[in-house]
Amino acid sequence: MQCVAATHRFRRRALRAVIGIALLASTSALHARVTRIVIDEKISPAFCKEARCASFGVAGEYEQIAGRAYGELDAADPLNKGIQDIQLAKDADGKVRYVATFVLTKPVDISKASGLLWHDVPNRGRPVLLDAAERRFGDIGLASAWQGDNAGIGARLGTTVRAAMAVRANHWLQLPVAKNPDGSPITGKVFARIINRTGMEAQPLIVQTNPVPYLPVDPDTSKATLVSRDHESTAGAVSGERAIAAADWKFCGGGTYDEPLPLAALPVHICLKGGFDAAKLYQVVYTAKDPYVLGIGFAAWRDVGAFFKHAARDDTGTANPVAGRIRHSIARGRSQSGNYLRGWLHAGFNQDETKRQVHDGMWPIIAGRRIALNFRWAQPDGVLELYQAGSEGPQWWARYPDPARKLPARGILDRCSASKTCPKIIEHFGAAEIWGLKLGPEWVGTSASEDIPLPDNVRRYYIASSTHGGGAGGFDSSLPGVGLPTSGARCPGNNWGTGQLPPNPLPHTETVNAIRVHFRNWVMQNWPPPASRYPTLRERQLVDANKTAMGFPTLPRLRRTAPEPGFINPLIDYDWGPRFDPNDATGIPDNAPPQIRQVLKMLAPRVDTDGNEIGGVPVVLLGAPLGTYLGWNITAPGAAPFHQGKLCNYAGGMIPFARTRAERAANNDPRRSLEERYVDHAGYVAAVKKAAAHAVETGFLLQTDADALIAAADKSQVLR
Repeated sequence: MQCVAATHRFRRRALRAVIGIALLASTSALHARVTRIVIDEKISPAFCKEARCASFGVAGEYEQIAGRAYGELDAADPLNKGIQDIQLAKDADGKVRYVATFVLTKPVDISKASGLLWHDVPNRGRPVLLDAAERRFGDIGLASAWQGDNAGIGARLGTTVRAAMAVRANHWLQLPVAKNPDGSPITGKVFARIINRTGMEAQPLIVQTNPVPYLPVDPDTSKATLVSRDHESTAGAVSGERAIAAADWKFCGGGTYDEPLPLAALPVHICLKGGFDAAKLYQVVYTAKDPYVLGIGFAAWRDVGAFFKHAARDDTGTANPVAGRIRHSIARGRSQSGNYLRGWLHAGFNQDETKRQVHDGMWPIIAGRRIALNFRWAQPDGVLELYQAGSEGPQWWARYPDPARKLPARGILDRCSASKTCPKIIEHFGAAEIWGLKLGPEWVGTSASEDIPLPDNVRRYYIASSTHGGGAGGFDSSLPGVGLPTSGARCPGNNWGTGQLPPNPLPHTETVNAIRVHFRNWVMQNWPPPASRYPTLRERQLVDANKTAMGFPTLPRLRRTAPEPGFINPLIDYDWGPRFDPNDATGIPDNAPPQIRQVLKMLAPRVDTDGNEIGGVPVVLLGAPLGTYLGWNITAPGAAPFHQGKLCNYAGGMIPFARTRAERAANNDPRRSLEERYVDHAGYVAAVKKAAAHAVETGFLLQTDADALIAAADKSQVLR
């Protein structure tokens, strides 16, 4: 009898298992997912140098696994229906398919993993490395592709090129282009610009660092327009525009006007009769074909993250290398990739098609807008130069009105709030995001009249007076003739030139180290991080973005009016046309380039008597300053004449203090000298100790980093 009972129990368990597998299979058939992963490269152990492989704390050695994820989307699912043109990208069975590269970084002994996954968004496809501190914790890293137009590899690339699938290679996403229902190509107007280029050679159409990703339908220049401009302001005021006759230029693949190369692939080039003048800007508008369905990048990144977090294996039986080892996950992106995360969450993609929340935390880093991705003819490589999209609709987290642009009250968290899938969020920025990347409206809206309240699940940290991503750090890096470069900072962007001032060395590194610890504890243990710290109107720390309102001193190496009115890169209200939705930044932009409706008011942080900003988190080099640290720079004359004298895009600069009172008097420098501030080297080290103690006490500096900074200050050449 016992044997019979045992047999019945076994059969019942087996039947339940079969039913469970059948239900799982039927559920999988209904929902979009990663259907197959292919491992192309495995480095185990990784992080080796000269036959010695690094070991990280209790986790030991790490390995890296690179491969491809094959996925499919249900175009009819409500979570995917918002993807622009997804209905025009379906296969015969109604599914939309993609291939995305990924790299996993994990302990060789997976049993030593911490249970936390960092899912990183590659910036322009570049490889992402899990930080050494995270390896010491035993965390797992995942980076996966999202950008379908990054021509460094190219979304049109076939999947047989092994070199494109290695741990150290750029990420790429292969996705379909939209076609009309009858299969014919979709066409539409796009625009592109050539800046600071000279000579007879053809010039490529570039967005930031990648080619404009759309080929012309017809090389006939009579069906396109090319103009030159003598001047543009940051607010879009244009002077000296001249139309160039169709017979005087050609679409080409390189060469010169007289000897053009055929246009067979990206990038599109322009061959110009008589050559290019670096003092002019050239803008071309043409009819393009085959728009990528770039919004698939939202869903592909979501589903790859969900697969490695939850799945045991793919449909072919290939095991998930981290199956069952992830209990928590944090999405993370820097700059363009942080903008991506803000757009990703706004569009509702932290919920997968099984209604699960994908990530528990989200860390958009130095990112103050939403990515310009999910509309036809998007150019997501843009950095908010003139006519580039990215500031449309709500840039703030909580629901808030937008009367200046006559848009309804909206917020980035609207969709995740409705589905109860909002993650815990930490965002941090520096001053370059205020001056060059239009961050301000996230804090005060388009009317710039009041502070927008932050939801309980959001922390905001501002690293005052810092450049984009932070500088090199150290103390000698602020000293002329010791560590401070004599040449100007490079201005990011499309051939933008260099700044008049040397690069800003104020670091983000130690602040990020502290934020990382707080974020892990918040997500894994529910221990709240420090309260938000950033400039507010309430504390009278935000003012009009000009020298007088900010209280900015007149400094050597700067013109007396810097920063002058109109210097900041403003938020511009564009009219993209009637088929474009300005709330979600979706649809079809028929106006190429867009018309300017209005230029909105921009605010900037007030400064102290040295010109350093107030209102941010404590940073040691700012607490014991060696000069004025700026989130802006001025483009120098020379290689980039079209931009000379203007904002150096989003690069920061630095003006060191004089060493002695006599030296500053000779330069008409109103700031106290190093000797007047600190007396001698020991006095400076004491100031660093005081600044470090304050940063540790407030939670924005780890004690180990404080000790290292004090030791570095002691070894520095400051007042030696």
